[in-house]
This record gives sequence, structure tokens and C-alpha cells, in this order.
Amino acid sequence: MNDKIRAVIIDDEETAIDNLCFELKKYPWISVEGIAYNGKAGIRLLEKERPDLLFLDVELPDMLGMDLAIKVHEQQNWDMHIVFYTAYNKYLIDALRSYAFDFLLKPVASEELSVVLGRLRGEGNMKNSTTFLADTGHGAEKSFMVVTPVGDLRVLRVSDIGYFRYISERKIWEVALANGTFIPLKRNTRAENLCAYDTAFVQIHQSYIINMNYLLMVQGCQCVMYPPFNNVDELQVSKKYRKEMMERFCQL
Repeated sequence: MNDKIRAVIIDDEETAIDNLCFELKKYPWISVEGIAYNGKAGIRLLEKERPDLLFLDVELPDMLGMDLAIKVHEQQNWDMHIVFYTAYNKYLIDALRSYAFDFLLKPVASEELSVVLGRLRGEGNMKNSTTFLADTGHGAEKSFMVVTPVGDLRVLRVSDIGYFRYISERKIWEVALANGTFIPLKRNTRAENLCAYDTAFVQIHQSYIINMNYLLMVQGCQCVMYPPFNNVDELQVSKKYRKEMMERFCQL
């Protein structure tokens, strides 16, 4: 390979950045073109540098790494490999690999980095594809990552979710899943954050956001949902949100 692989790092942890840069110096065919310390700066850097390879922290100060990757992918018109790296445990990493991401654990070990870079380089011309998403992207169902109050990460598909509800006593949002379980979300999660995950998520009440794909009809102020959410009777539409919700419903 004659041309250098142009890389960018997006991470807010100085020690991890220094460690990764030190390891990357062992590969003369990789050039680190820039570093960003949060998601917004990272997006600007990617648009400017259009790198071949991105090392992306799973959890940034202003957004999750997967959310950044999705935003970039929706506007991206160049080929880029994304390697997520994180301090979370090996069990989580193994689970997330099923979503066709490349992952490294912090601090990045020489051997693991060598395997990832060797595999990428072994594809021949690295610039012929993007490894980042099998489940996310054009023509496929979007996946995204949520964080629980104790810092656990969960990767969800839009179809996994029936609705979100706000628990005022605990001051947190919960997500209601198709398997009948609820996942609490970290405390600083706001309604606009949840609606931004996908256009199917629409707020119907101060305390409720529904997945419009499961909405069968509206009877008075009651949202009647498709199975497995057909027995849910708490989803009431408030006057404040009714007009926008009905407009979105009519567009389906």
C-alpha cells in the first residue's frame, strides 16, 4: 500500500489518546490527522479531514459515539472505517460485535490494535468499504445506544421500542421494550434527546414518547397500539402535543 491511511481520533480522555497515538506511531502507514475531544468538534473535524480511519470513544461528553457515527454516516460521501474503543468490560464488547462494529478496549493493547489494523489492511484497498454498520444506514433499520443510570450501555433497534415514559418520582426516562421489559435511562436524558434518535419517536405528552410505527389509532385521547403494546392504557395524548402527533400519524 503506497498511500498512508489518514486517521482521526475522537475522545475526551487525554491518557487514552496519548496511549493510542503512541501505539499508532509503530505503523508508518498510518497518519493521525487530527484529534477532537467531544462529538460536535469531532463532526467538524471529520467533515474537514474526511479520514480513512476513525478511532471513536463509545461515550463522549456531549453525545454517544454511536449517535455521532450515525449522524456522520447519514451525510458521509467518502469511505471510512470506524473503530470504537472503550473502557467497558469484555462481555459488553463481545455483545456489541454482533452489530458489526470493530472495537478495542482501553487502554489499547499493542496486540489487539495489531489484529484490527492487520485485518483492515489485509482487505487490500482499505478505502473500498465502510465497516461501521451492518444494521444502521440507508435501507437498514437504525440502531442506537442508550446509557442506564449505572453506566451500562445497551444497543437497541427502533423496532425494539414501543414507547418512553418519564418517571417523575425518580426523575428519569424509561424505555418500554417489545419483550415486556423496561430499561431506565441516565438522569440527564431529555425528551428531545429521545426524539432525535429516530423520526418514529414522537412526544405525545410531557411524560410519554411513542414509536409511531406501533400506533394503530387514537380514540379520544387514548393511543391504541399494535401488539405487543396493545394492552398498554397509559399512553394519553395531551392537548399540547396532539396537533403535531396527528399530523405525523397522517403522514404514515
